[in-house]
Amino acid sequence: MSNETINGRGLAEAERLYRDYGIRAKKLKEQGQKSIAYVCALVPLEIIAAAGFIPIRIRGDVNEPITKGDIDLETIACPYARSCFDNAVKGRYSFCDGLAIPHSCDSTARTYSVWRYVLNFPYSHFINTPHTANTSALEFFRADLKNFLKSLGRFARSEITDAKLARYVELYNENRKKVMALYALRKQDPPLISGAEMVKALVAGLSLPVEEASDLYDQVREEILNRKDAAIKKLPRIMVVGSAIDNHDFMQLIEESGANVVVDDLCIGTREFGPPTAVTDDPMDGIADRYLNRINCPRTYREKKEGETLEDDLAARFGDAGKLAKEYAVDGVILYMYKYCDPFGFEIPVRKTWFESLGLPVLYIEDEYSAGTTGSLRTRIQAFLEVIE
Repeated sequence: MSNETINGRGLAEAERLYRDYGIRAKKLKEQGQKSIAYVCALVPLEIIAAAGFIPIRIRGDVNEPITKGDIDLETIACPYARSCFDNAVKGRYSFCDGLAIPHSCDSTARTYSVWRYVLNFPYSHFINTPHTANTSALEFFRADLKNFLKSLGRFARSEITDAKLARYVELYNENRKKVMALYALRKQDPPLISGAEMVKALVAGLSLPVEEASDLYDQVREEILNRKDAAIKKLPRIMVVGSAIDNHDFMQLIEESGANVVVDDLCIGTREFGPPTAVTDDPMDGIADRYLNRINCPRTYREKKEGETLEDDLAARFGDAGKLAKEYAVDGVILYMYKYCDPFGFEIPVRKTWFESLGLPVLYIEDEYSAGTTGSLRTRIQAFLEVIE
Protein backbone atom coordinates (compact mmCIF):
# COMPACT_ATOMS: atom_id res chain seq x y z
CA MET A 1 0.00 0.00 0.00
CA SER A 2 1.66 3.21 -1.11
CA ASN A 3 2.15 6.11 1.31
CA GLU A 4 -0.34 8.33 -0.53
CA THR A 5 -3.17 5.88 0.26
CA ILE A 6 -2.49 5.79 3.99
CA ASN A 7 -4.09 8.48 6.17
CA GLY A 8 -3.46 6.44 9.28
CA ARG A 9 -2.20 2.99 10.13
CA GLY A 10 -3.90 -0.17 11.23
CA LEU A 11 -7.30 0.29 12.78
CA ALA A 12 -7.54 3.99 11.85
CA GLU A 13 -6.97 3.15 8.19
CA ALA A 14 -9.46 0.27 8.37
CA GLU A 15 -12.01 2.64 9.91
CA ARG A 16 -11.49 5.19 7.12
CA LEU A 17 -11.85 2.61 4.35
CA TYR A 18 -14.86 1.04 6.09
CA ARG A 19 -16.66 4.38 6.48
CA ASP A 20 -15.81 5.70 3.02
CA TYR A 21 -16.18 2.37 1.28
CA GLY A 22 -14.68 2.30 -2.20
CA ILE A 23 -12.62 5.46 -1.80
CA ARG A 24 -9.39 3.73 -2.84
CA ALA A 25 -10.96 2.17 -5.94
CA LYS A 26 -12.33 5.59 -6.93
CA LYS A 27 -8.83 7.05 -6.62
CA LEU A 28 -7.38 4.25 -8.72
CA LYS A 29 -10.16 4.79 -11.27
CA GLU A 30 -8.70 8.24 -11.91
CA GLN A 31 -5.42 6.50 -12.71
CA GLY A 32 -7.05 4.15 -15.22
CA GLN A 33 -7.56 1.13 -12.93
CA LYS A 34 -10.94 -0.54 -13.50
CA SER A 35 -13.03 -2.53 -11.03
CA ILE A 36 -15.74 -5.19 -11.05
CA ALA A 37 -18.52 -5.11 -8.47
CA TYR A 38 -19.70 -8.45 -7.15
CA VAL A 39 -22.03 -9.99 -4.60
CA CYS A 40 -21.51 -13.19 -2.59
CA ALA A 41 -18.42 -15.14 -1.53
CA LEU A 42 -18.94 -17.56 -4.43
CA VAL A 43 -17.51 -15.15 -7.02
CA PRO A 44 -13.93 -16.27 -7.90
CA LEU A 45 -11.86 -13.20 -7.08
CA GLU A 46 -8.70 -14.73 -8.55
CA ILE A 47 -10.22 -14.59 -12.04
CA ILE A 48 -11.35 -10.97 -11.72
CA ALA A 49 -7.95 -9.84 -10.41
CA ALA A 50 -6.06 -11.83 -13.06
CA ALA A 51 -8.07 -9.98 -15.70
CA GLY A 52 -6.69 -6.71 -14.35
CA PHE A 53 -9.72 -5.54 -12.35
CA ILE A 54 -10.18 -4.76 -8.66
CA PRO A 55 -12.99 -6.91 -7.20
CA ILE A 56 -15.29 -4.69 -5.09
CA ARG A 57 -17.85 -6.46 -2.95
CA ILE A 58 -21.22 -4.70 -2.93
CA ARG A 59 -22.34 -3.89 0.62
CA GLY A 60 -25.67 -3.18 2.20
CA ASP A 61 -26.26 -0.51 4.85
CA VAL A 62 -28.34 -1.17 7.96
CA ASN A 63 -28.63 2.58 8.55
CA GLU A 64 -29.96 3.36 5.05
CA PRO A 65 -33.69 2.81 4.42
CA ILE A 66 -34.40 0.72 1.33
CA THR A 67 -36.25 3.10 -0.97
CA LYS A 68 -35.19 3.08 -4.62
CA GLY A 69 -34.35 -0.63 -4.57
CA ASP A 70 -37.90 -1.62 -3.64
CA ILE A 71 -39.19 -0.07 -6.86
CA ASP A 72 -37.58 -2.91 -8.83
CA LEU A 73 -37.32 -5.80 -6.36
CA GLU A 74 -40.02 -7.69 -4.47
CA THR A 75 -40.17 -6.67 -0.81
CA ILE A 76 -40.41 -10.35 0.18
CA ALA A 77 -36.83 -10.89 -1.03
CA CYS A 78 -33.93 -11.09 1.42
CA PRO A 79 -33.50 -7.65 3.06
CA TYR A 80 -29.70 -7.94 2.82
CA ALA A 81 -29.85 -8.51 -0.95
CA ARG A 82 -32.37 -5.70 -1.29
CA SER A 83 -30.13 -3.33 0.66
CA CYS A 84 -27.15 -4.20 -1.53
CA PHE A 85 -29.26 -3.54 -4.63
CA ASP A 86 -30.64 -0.32 -3.14
CA ASN A 87 -27.11 1.00 -2.53
CA ALA A 88 -26.13 0.13 -6.09
CA VAL A 89 -29.21 1.83 -7.55
CA LYS A 90 -28.39 4.94 -5.52
CA GLY A 91 -25.09 5.15 -7.36
CA ARG A 92 -22.64 4.01 -4.69
CA TYR A 93 -20.93 1.70 -7.18
CA SER A 94 -21.22 3.88 -10.27
CA PHE A 95 -17.41 4.04 -10.39
CA CYS A 96 -17.29 0.29 -11.13
CA ASP A 97 -16.97 -0.96 -14.69
CA GLY A 98 -18.79 -4.26 -14.42
CA LEU A 99 -20.85 -6.65 -12.34
CA ALA A 100 -20.48 -10.35 -11.49
CA ILE A 101 -23.26 -12.31 -9.78
CA PRO A 102 -23.15 -16.04 -9.01
CA HIS A 103 -25.99 -18.53 -8.79
CA SER A 104 -26.13 -18.35 -5.02
CA CYS A 105 -29.49 -17.87 -3.31
CA ASP A 106 -32.72 -17.13 -5.18
CA SER A 107 -32.85 -13.53 -3.89
CA THR A 108 -29.60 -12.87 -5.74
CA ALA A 109 -29.55 -15.29 -8.67
CA ARG A 110 -33.19 -14.83 -9.72
CA THR A 111 -32.81 -11.04 -9.75
CA TYR A 112 -29.68 -10.93 -11.93
CA SER A 113 -31.65 -9.66 -14.92
CA VAL A 114 -32.97 -6.80 -12.78
CA TRP A 115 -29.48 -5.88 -11.59
CA ARG A 116 -28.20 -6.00 -15.15
CA TYR A 117 -31.04 -3.96 -16.64
CA VAL A 118 -31.33 -1.28 -13.93
CA LEU A 119 -27.63 -0.72 -13.23
CA ASN A 120 -26.58 -0.99 -16.89
CA PHE A 121 -22.87 -1.56 -16.26
CA PRO A 122 -20.64 -1.75 -19.36
CA TYR A 123 -20.02 -5.40 -18.45
CA SER A 124 -22.05 -7.98 -16.53
CA HIS A 125 -21.79 -11.73 -16.12
CA PHE A 126 -23.81 -14.44 -14.38
CA ILE A 127 -21.70 -17.26 -12.92
CA ASN A 128 -23.73 -20.46 -13.03
CA THR A 129 -22.50 -22.06 -9.81
CA PRO A 130 -24.01 -25.56 -9.38
CA HIS A 131 -26.10 -26.27 -6.31
CA THR A 132 -24.76 -29.82 -6.02
CA ALA A 133 -21.19 -30.70 -5.11
CA ASN A 134 -20.16 -33.82 -7.03
CA THR A 135 -17.82 -34.78 -9.87
CA SER A 136 -20.11 -33.84 -12.75
CA ALA A 137 -21.06 -30.55 -11.08
CA LEU A 138 -17.39 -29.69 -10.65
CA GLU A 139 -16.72 -30.44 -14.32
CA PHE A 140 -19.64 -28.21 -15.34
CA PHE A 141 -18.51 -25.42 -13.01
CA ARG A 142 -14.95 -25.51 -14.30
CA ALA A 143 -16.26 -25.10 -17.86
CA ASP A 144 -18.51 -22.23 -16.78
CA LEU A 145 -15.58 -20.47 -15.09
CA LYS A 146 -13.63 -20.83 -18.33
CA ASN A 147 -16.47 -18.94 -20.03
CA PHE A 148 -16.30 -16.28 -17.31
CA LEU A 149 -12.54 -15.99 -17.84
CA LYS A 150 -12.94 -15.62 -21.62
CA SER A 151 -15.73 -13.09 -21.19
CA LEU A 152 -13.65 -10.97 -18.82
CA GLY A 153 -10.65 -11.27 -21.11
CA ARG A 154 -12.66 -9.90 -24.04
CA PHE A 155 -13.89 -7.00 -21.90
CA ALA A 156 -10.37 -6.28 -20.64
CA ARG A 157 -8.96 -6.73 -24.15
CA SER A 158 -6.15 -8.85 -22.78
CA GLU A 159 -5.35 -12.53 -22.41
CA ILE A 160 -5.75 -14.05 -18.95
CA THR A 161 -2.93 -16.57 -18.85
CA ASP A 162 -2.46 -19.49 -16.48
CA ALA A 163 0.56 -17.65 -15.09
CA LYS A 164 -1.63 -14.67 -14.14
CA LEU A 165 -4.20 -16.95 -12.54
CA ALA A 166 -1.51 -18.81 -10.59
CA ARG A 167 -0.09 -15.51 -9.33
CA TYR A 168 -3.47 -14.40 -7.97
CA VAL A 169 -4.15 -17.81 -6.45
CA GLU A 170 -0.96 -17.26 -4.49
CA LEU A 171 -1.83 -13.66 -3.58
CA TYR A 172 -5.35 -14.48 -2.40
CA ASN A 173 -4.14 -17.48 -0.40
CA GLU A 174 -1.63 -15.19 1.31
CA ASN A 175 -4.41 -12.69 1.93
CA ARG A 176 -6.55 -15.39 3.57
CA LYS A 177 -3.66 -16.47 5.77
CA LYS A 178 -3.31 -12.90 7.02
CA VAL A 179 -7.01 -12.76 7.84
CA MET A 180 -6.80 -16.00 9.81
CA ALA A 181 -3.75 -14.60 11.63
CA LEU A 182 -6.04 -11.78 12.77
CA TYR A 183 -8.61 -14.33 13.92
CA ALA A 184 -5.90 -16.10 15.94
CA LEU A 185 -5.61 -12.95 18.09
CA ARG A 186 -9.10 -13.73 19.36
CA LYS A 187 -8.18 -17.09 20.85
CA GLN A 188 -6.80 -15.40 23.94
CA ASP A 189 -9.07 -14.60 26.87
CA PRO A 190 -9.83 -11.75 26.66
CA PRO A 191 -9.39 -11.53 22.87
CA LEU A 192 -6.94 -8.94 21.60
CA ILE A 193 -9.29 -7.63 18.90
CA SER A 194 -13.04 -7.14 19.17
CA GLY A 195 -15.65 -8.52 16.83
CA ALA A 196 -16.66 -5.00 15.72
CA GLU A 197 -13.04 -4.12 14.89
CA MET A 198 -12.69 -7.36 12.96
CA VAL A 199 -15.73 -6.64 10.77
CA LYS A 200 -14.42 -3.17 9.93
CA ALA A 201 -11.00 -4.53 8.96
CA LEU A 202 -12.39 -7.36 6.80
CA VAL A 203 -14.93 -5.16 5.03
CA ALA A 204 -12.32 -2.46 4.39
CA GLY A 205 -10.13 -5.08 2.71
CA LEU A 206 -12.97 -6.06 0.36
CA SER A 207 -12.68 -2.66 -1.33
CA LEU A 208 -8.94 -2.87 -2.05
CA PRO A 209 -6.61 -4.60 -4.50
CA VAL A 210 -5.56 -7.86 -2.85
CA GLU A 211 -1.98 -6.74 -2.22
CA GLU A 212 -3.18 -3.60 -0.43
CA ALA A 213 -5.75 -5.56 1.57
CA SER A 214 -2.99 -7.89 2.78
CA ASP A 215 -0.88 -4.88 3.79
CA LEU A 216 -3.84 -3.46 5.70
CA TYR A 217 -4.36 -6.72 7.61
CA ASP A 218 -0.66 -6.74 8.50
CA GLN A 219 -0.92 -3.18 9.79
CA VAL A 220 -4.00 -3.99 11.88
CA ARG A 221 -2.31 -7.06 13.38
CA GLU A 222 0.85 -5.13 14.19
CA GLU A 223 -1.13 -2.40 15.93
CA ILE A 224 -3.22 -4.89 17.90
CA LEU A 225 -0.11 -6.73 19.11
CA ASN A 226 1.50 -3.48 20.24
CA ARG A 227 -1.40 -1.58 21.77
CA LYS A 228 -1.53 -1.42 25.53
CA ASP A 229 -4.84 0.32 26.21
CA ALA A 230 -7.41 -2.12 24.81
CA ALA A 231 -10.54 -2.06 26.95
CA ILE A 232 -11.55 -5.67 26.22
CA LYS A 233 -12.34 -7.64 29.38
CA LYS A 234 -12.96 -11.30 30.16
CA LEU A 235 -16.58 -11.92 29.27
CA PRO A 236 -18.66 -14.79 27.82
CA ARG A 237 -17.16 -15.88 24.49
CA ILE A 238 -19.67 -15.86 21.64
CA MET A 239 -19.63 -17.37 18.16
CA VAL A 240 -21.89 -15.81 15.49
CA VAL A 241 -23.17 -18.10 12.73
CA GLY A 242 -25.11 -16.95 9.67
CA SER A 243 -24.78 -15.59 6.15
CA ALA A 244 -23.15 -12.19 5.52
CA ILE A 245 -22.57 -9.44 8.08
CA ASP A 246 -21.01 -6.39 6.44
CA ASN A 247 -21.84 -3.81 9.11
CA HIS A 248 -20.16 -3.78 12.51
CA ASP A 249 -23.34 -2.81 14.35
CA PHE A 250 -24.53 -6.30 15.26
CA MET A 251 -21.14 -7.35 16.65
CA GLN A 252 -20.93 -4.11 18.58
CA LEU A 253 -24.41 -4.70 19.99
CA ILE A 254 -23.39 -8.12 21.32
CA GLU A 255 -20.21 -6.71 22.85
CA GLU A 256 -22.03 -3.76 24.43
CA SER A 257 -24.46 -6.28 25.94
CA GLY A 258 -21.65 -7.96 27.89
CA ALA A 259 -19.87 -10.53 25.72
CA ASN A 260 -16.88 -10.95 23.42
CA VAL A 261 -17.46 -12.12 19.84
CA VAL A 262 -14.39 -14.32 19.36
CA VAL A 263 -15.14 -16.21 16.13
CA ASP A 264 -17.78 -16.62 13.45
CA ASP A 265 -19.03 -18.86 10.67
CA LEU A 266 -20.03 -16.12 8.22
CA CYS A 267 -19.61 -15.28 4.54
CA ILE A 268 -17.59 -12.18 5.36
CA GLY A 269 -15.67 -14.20 7.91
CA THR A 270 -14.16 -17.65 8.32
CA ARG A 271 -16.42 -19.26 5.70
CA GLU A 272 -15.07 -16.88 3.06
CA PHE A 273 -11.48 -16.41 4.20
CA GLY A 274 -10.74 -19.79 5.78
CA PRO A 275 -10.54 -22.24 2.85
CA PRO A 276 -7.53 -21.69 0.55
CA THR A 277 -7.41 -22.39 -3.17
CA ALA A 278 -5.41 -25.53 -3.92
CA VAL A 279 -2.31 -24.94 -6.04
CA THR A 280 -2.83 -27.11 -9.14
CA ASP A 281 -1.08 -27.49 -12.51
CA ASP A 282 -4.10 -25.86 -14.13
CA PRO A 283 -5.10 -23.02 -11.76
CA MET A 284 -8.73 -23.32 -12.85
CA ASP A 285 -8.93 -26.77 -11.25
CA GLY A 286 -8.08 -25.39 -7.83
CA ILE A 287 -10.31 -22.34 -8.25
CA ALA A 288 -13.35 -24.40 -9.30
CA ASP A 289 -12.80 -26.81 -6.40
CA ARG A 290 -12.56 -24.01 -3.83
CA TYR A 291 -15.67 -22.10 -4.83
CA LEU A 292 -17.85 -25.19 -5.24
CA ASN A 293 -16.55 -27.62 -2.64
CA ARG A 294 -14.55 -25.78 -0.01
CA ILE A 295 -16.89 -22.90 0.84
CA ASN A 296 -19.37 -24.69 3.06
CA CYS A 297 -22.55 -22.73 2.31
CA PRO A 298 -26.07 -24.13 2.90
CA ARG A 299 -27.02 -23.18 -0.67
CA THR A 300 -24.85 -26.10 -1.84
CA TYR A 301 -26.30 -29.60 -1.52
CA ARG A 302 -23.75 -32.25 -0.62
CA GLU A 303 -24.92 -35.75 -1.39
CA LYS A 304 -24.74 -38.25 1.42
CA LYS A 305 -22.13 -40.86 0.63
CA GLU A 306 -22.91 -44.54 0.63
CA GLY A 307 -22.60 -45.98 4.13
CA GLU A 308 -22.71 -42.58 5.84
CA THR A 309 -24.87 -42.26 8.92
CA LEU A 310 -26.89 -39.17 9.83
CA GLU A 311 -24.17 -38.26 12.32
CA ASP A 312 -21.56 -38.47 9.55
CA ASP A 313 -23.67 -36.22 7.34
CA LEU A 314 -24.13 -33.62 10.09
CA ALA A 315 -20.42 -33.67 10.85
CA ALA A 316 -19.66 -33.04 7.16
CA ARG A 317 -22.06 -30.11 7.05
CA PHE A 318 -21.40 -28.48 10.42
CA GLY A 319 -18.18 -30.03 11.65
CA ASP A 320 -16.02 -27.10 10.54
CA ALA A 321 -18.13 -24.72 12.64
CA GLY A 322 -17.96 -27.14 15.55
CA LYS A 323 -14.16 -27.22 15.32
CA LEU A 324 -14.04 -23.44 15.41
CA ALA A 325 -16.30 -23.37 18.47
CA LYS A 326 -13.90 -25.70 20.26
CA GLU A 327 -10.73 -24.02 19.01
CA TYR A 328 -11.91 -20.60 20.16
CA ALA A 329 -13.40 -21.94 23.42
CA VAL A 330 -16.82 -20.38 22.89
CA ASP A 331 -19.44 -20.30 25.63
CA GLY A 332 -22.46 -19.82 23.39
CA VAL A 333 -23.62 -19.49 19.79
CA ILE A 334 -25.86 -16.90 18.16
CA LEU A 335 -27.52 -18.13 14.96
CA TYR A 336 -28.20 -14.92 13.09
CA MET A 337 -30.13 -14.92 9.82
CA TYR A 338 -32.07 -12.44 7.74
CA LYS A 339 -35.76 -12.71 7.07
CA TYR A 340 -36.60 -14.65 3.89
CA CYS A 341 -33.13 -16.27 3.81
CA ASP A 342 -34.36 -19.72 2.78
CA PRO A 343 -30.99 -21.56 2.52
CA PHE A 344 -30.15 -20.80 6.15
CA GLY A 345 -33.75 -20.92 7.30
CA PHE A 346 -34.15 -24.54 6.24
CA GLU A 347 -31.03 -25.50 8.21
CA ILE A 348 -31.70 -23.59 11.42
CA PRO A 349 -33.37 -26.47 13.36
CA VAL A 350 -30.60 -28.96 12.61
CA ARG A 351 -27.83 -26.37 13.09
CA LYS A 352 -29.29 -25.48 16.49
CA THR A 353 -29.50 -29.15 17.46
CA TRP A 354 -25.91 -29.73 16.29
CA PHE A 355 -24.46 -26.96 18.48
CA GLU A 356 -26.59 -28.01 21.44
CA SER A 357 -25.23 -31.56 21.04
CA LEU A 358 -21.79 -30.02 21.63
CA GLY A 359 -23.01 -28.63 24.94
CA LEU A 360 -23.35 -25.04 23.67
CA PRO A 361 -26.37 -22.85 24.41
CA VAL A 362 -27.86 -21.30 21.26
CA LEU A 363 -29.80 -18.11 20.57
CA TYR A 364 -31.63 -17.95 17.23
CA ILE A 365 -32.32 -14.50 15.80
CA GLU A 366 -34.17 -13.64 12.60
CA ASP A 367 -33.56 -9.99 11.72
CA GLU A 368 -34.67 -7.38 9.20
CA TYR A 369 -31.17 -6.06 8.34
CA SER A 370 -31.98 -2.69 9.86
CA ALA A 371 -30.58 -0.60 12.70
CA GLY A 372 -34.18 -0.08 13.77
CA THR A 373 -34.30 -3.52 15.40
CA THR A 374 -31.43 -2.78 17.82
CA GLY A 375 -33.63 -2.29 20.89
CA SER A 376 -35.45 -5.61 20.69
CA LEU A 377 -32.27 -7.48 19.77
CA ARG A 378 -30.43 -6.02 22.76
CA THR A 379 -33.07 -7.35 25.14
CA ARG A 380 -32.87 -10.88 23.71
CA ILE A 381 -29.08 -10.93 23.66
CA GLN A 382 -28.81 -9.70 27.25
CA ALA A 383 -31.27 -12.38 28.38
CA PHE A 384 -29.22 -15.03 26.54
CA LEU A 385 -26.00 -13.86 28.17
CA GLU A 386 -27.62 -14.10 31.60
CA VAL A 387 -28.31 -17.79 30.91
CA ILE A 388 -24.67 -18.35 29.93
CA GLU A 389 -23.30 -16.61 32.99
